[in-house]
Amino acid sequence: MASEIIVIASDHAGFEMKSALKETLTEMGYEVLDLGTDTADSVDYPDYAEALSEALGDGRAARGVLVCGTGIGMTIAANRHKHVRAALCHDTTDARFSRQHNDANVLAIGARTTGTESAIDCLKTFLETEFEGGRHERRVAKMS
Repeated sequence: MASEIIVIASDHAGFEMKSALKETLTEMGYEVLDLGTDTADSVDYPDYAEALSEALGDGRAARGVLVCGTGIGMTIAANRHKHVRAALCHDTTDARFSRQHNDANVLAIGARTTGTESAIDCLKTFLETEFEGGRHERRVAKMS
C-alpha cells in the first residue's frame, strides 16, 4: 500500500484514544500527521478541529480522525468547513455508511462513549471503505 498521510487530532478527553488510533494507523502503513493535543491537560476542542480542517484544506492530508469526549463537539466544529465531511461513528456500520453514502473524509470518535477496540474497528472500516458514488454523488455535492 502506498503511504497515505492521515491527520489526527484530539482534545484532552481523547488524548489516550488518539494514541491508540495513531498506533493502529502506523501499523496499517499510514503516515500520521499528529496535530495534538499531546497531554491530558484541558484544552479547547474547536482549536484542534480547526487545525485538522486546515490540514485537509491545504492538502497536507486527504482524510482525518478527530477524538474528543463524545465526538459531538469535534464533529460540529469540523463540519463548519465546506471541504470537511466529518462523521461521528460509534460502530463499523456507521463508519461503513459514512464512507459509502456520504464520502466522509473525517472520522470522529467519542473517547467517553466508544471503547478503544470499537474505535479501532471503526477506523479500519472507515479507511478500507470506498465511496459508492452514483446517486450519492449528487447529495454529497450539495454539501460542498
